[in-house]
Amino acid sequence: MTTLEASYARAKELAKGFGISYYAATYALPKVKRHHAQALYGFCRHAADVVSAVPRTSVSGREQAIHDLGEQLFGDLAAGSSDDLVLKAVVHTARSFDLDPDCFRRFLRAMTNSLTVTSYDTFDDLLDYMDGSAAVIGELLLPILEPSTDAALPHARDFAVACRLTECWCDVAHDLDRGRVYIPQVDLQRYGADPWLRRVTPEWRAMMAFQIRRTHEYFAASDQIATELPASSARCVRIVRDLHVEMLGRIDRVGADVFTARPSVPRWRTAEIVARRSLLRTSGASQ
Repeated sequence: MTTLEASYARAKELAKGFGISYYAATYALPKVKRHHAQALYGFCRHAADVVSAVPRTSVSGREQAIHDLGEQLFGDLAAGSSDDLVLKAVVHTARSFDLDPDCFRRFLRAMTNSLTVTSYDTFDDLLDYMDGSAAVIGELLLPILEPSTDAALPHARDFAVACRLTECWCDVAHDLDRGRVYIPQVDLQRYGADPWLRRVTPEWRAMMAFQIRRTHEYFAASDQIATELPASSARCVRIVRDLHVEMLGRIDRVGADVFTARPSVPRWRTAEIVARRSLLRTSGASQ
């Protein structure tokens, strides 16, 4: 029988694959919360792995894989327990913080939709996708971060969207390889930019500069969340923010060339940012 300890250990391993910035930031949380955040990140990685295990050419097979995962998850949530190595920790976390099962449902629905939707006409269309692929993650994590008021919810959603947008701009080349374009078509048309050229042009740089400004606006709109969280949770959020803002800065520094190599934050810089936030903690600084 799967033990809870083994399930959380597996979630921790999976969380590393979800994103180094998120995984690193979980260590700003006290141990009593850290494994819960890792369980949610681990589930997201697990869901992606379940889909990837099915050939990309079999859309129906991938849809069935997502459906089956959802059936197992929701059945286990209703039962209050699971024997699955990954889901046991997820169910325990969901019950510990009374997480809304509909958040998981929206996440899996977004995964299903992304199998057939490969581009978005407008930014509003992209935001519809972001609801299930990003904002819902912010909603799931928020109870673990223990905000002081309900006013933190929209900020958590905006923050998660800002992070996901950042990743989309960094992953343009990777997404093209999968036949996907997350940049709204209306923006590409407005600037006369074409990602399929895989070449940096003045039009491309102008369009990417616009997307970066838009993403910074989302981060700015979400900044208040840190004031509504206990110190350790606020530090966790600020680490994630710092790392994603660093990613945006790297896109700018390479002249929006997201084709040659993915703009990413080196591990040494990640460690530096985490250490800086730790020093601010010990000095009592808030920014």
